[in-house]
Amino acid sequence: MAGGWSRDGAVSEQIEASISDELARLKARKQPQGESLTHCAECEEEIPEARREAIPGVKLCIDCASDRQAQAAPRGGINRRGSKDSQLKYPV
Repeated sequence: MAGGWSRDGAVSEQIEASISDELARLKARKQPQGESLTHCAECEEEIPEARREAIPGVKLCIDCASDRQAQAAPRGGINRRGSKDSQLKYPV
């Protein structure tokens, strides 16, 4: 049951659209290709065999990959709610 001026199912549709958008964005990301390295390209630590099998073409150990992801700028989302609360910018 939707509230206010929205039609029934509008909230569920917005949630599903947000999830679909994010899944499409993740699938579009460039994935490692080729043969996996046995040692990390950055720190030269050995990459465990289980990681090399799970991610074909892996070039970084878990620590270096985590550090690289943490350095990536946060991505702004789409405001689908339209309420004032969802439009507030909080410091990161």
